[in-house]
Amino acid sequence: MENQEQKHKRRVRYKGTHPKKYSEKYKELQPEKYPETVEKVIQKGSTPVGMHISICVKEILEFFQIKPGQTGLDATLGYGGHTLEMLKCLGAEGHIYALDVDAAEMEKTRKRLQGMGYGPELLTIKQMNFADIDQLAEEAGPFDFVLADLGVSSMQIDNPDRGFSFKKDGPLDLRLNPQKGISAAERLQQIQQGELEGMLEENADEPYAREISEAVMRERKKGKKISTTTELRQVIAGALSFLPQNERKEAVKKSCQRTFQALRIDINNEYEVLYQFLEKLPGVLAEGGRVAVLTFHSGEDRIVKRSFKELHRRGIYSEIATEVIRPSREECSRNSRARSTKMRWAVRSQNIGEQR
Repeated sequence: MENQEQKHKRRVRYKGTHPKKYSEKYKELQPEKYPETVEKVIQKGSTPVGMHISICVKEILEFFQIKPGQTGLDATLGYGGHTLEMLKCLGAEGHIYALDVDAAEMEKTRKRLQGMGYGPELLTIKQMNFADIDQLAEEAGPFDFVLADLGVSSMQIDNPDRGFSFKKDGPLDLRLNPQKGISAAERLQQIQQGELEGMLEENADEPYAREISEAVMRERKKGKKISTTTELRQVIAGALSFLPQNERKEAVKKSCQRTFQALRIDINNEYEVLYQFLEKLPGVLAEGGRVAVLTFHSGEDRIVKRSFKELHRRGIYSEIATEVIRPSREECSRNSRARSTKMRWAVRSQNIGEQR
């Protein structure tokens, strides 16, 4: 009895009527136990912490036309929402492979899906970057359908320990795989002003790239290290202090969003990884295989659009989306993070042998 009492851990207490910190939102972090709380948060147009609401599920499934017995790939597993819906379409026949670089979230998703009855006989999850899909295809391909959701999962954004959001104080990390590479804080200690300015312009179309990069260098000259999300936000606010007061608050918010995006893309080599994925993609698709890609900012969308158009011109894809598909108004009202989403698709030509 005494041991049981020692094992029991009291939940985190919070001031007021509603929890504000990530660690205090114990109901949202346990969706299976508190479904009513989770649904209330979703109805308000927010995403419960620790969860991720999959986007464009209806549109993806309508395009894929998944049939029992097929083999599919979710190149970006995340919370597993898309994977789950695709598994349902297979009807316990066929197989889905899923990739993720985030070991911690990947294991949580594996456990959750296994608890729903989707074990290794139907689902194989690997810790692998989707740039390496050719390696996976050697043992598992070709694939009848491939999905790549390029957005950062809400679980990563909401957790202040991951450093993805300027709205919450935490270490300035931004790595999708915290076990690899250097953090954003370390990157800012190494980068030169011209390189930082170019990164902000190229990765996020930041209009105040020069002012922000100069402000970062001033901090470095003072011997100060920008180690937390709050410290970077303060540096950006200081860089834009010349703006009229009635414009400043919104401008700082948008520049923070763009700066964090630019840094995340840089330290995770997101564009390089995307180029590799798109280049290898036709080689892992079965004849008539279908691919759908969800993008969340203009840089990603341009890369996907150009790749699909060029491969269509060369006859490698028989069809491609001529216009982007966007989430419905209803979906955007239910999930505010869906608003910037663009979906593009392509169909692999039947005459694969002739194209190689």
